[in-house]
Amino acid sequence: MTVQPTQGGAHAVAGGRLWAGGAATAVVAALIAVVGILLARGVFDVPVLAPEGEGTWGDADTGMYALWCAIAALLATGLMHLLVMSTPRPLLFFGWIMALATVAATLAPFVAEGSTSSKVATAAINLLVGIAIGTLVSGAARSAMRSRRTIPGGPQSRY
Repeated sequence: MTVQPTQGGAHAVAGGRLWAGGAATAVVAALIAVVGILLARGVFDVPVLAPEGEGTWGDADTGMYALWCAIAALLATGLMHLLVMSTPRPLLFFGWIMALATVAATLAPFVAEGSTSSKVATAAINLLVGIAIGTLVSGAARSAMRSRRTIPGGPQSRY
């Protein structure tokens, strides 16, 4: 497999490898959301994203929540790709952005209506999804990045 460096920052990135990792992260994020909701509703009897009478699977909100978690993972992958292409120390910037976004997502349920148990369960799911997205996309980027100095024929390999 030949790595086609993308022009831009200090790193070349194997875009296919990064986006494959991002797609896998999207699946993991959606599954964390589904498992978290099943655990909250089925084991702890906490009505997360649905009225109490909806049962363990709840309503269409469960699927939409999982979909939004997957979309968040793909957006994070796009952000990482942009950071790798344009910024020094892209993993550091990505870590800060993801940490702050995860804190915001974790605190968001507490400004909405609902029971305390529902808020805590939703916050815990959001926290786990944020941690998973941050670590998995960072790992995929680390695997996909190569310093321009190490790419044969790259701009700095001639010197």
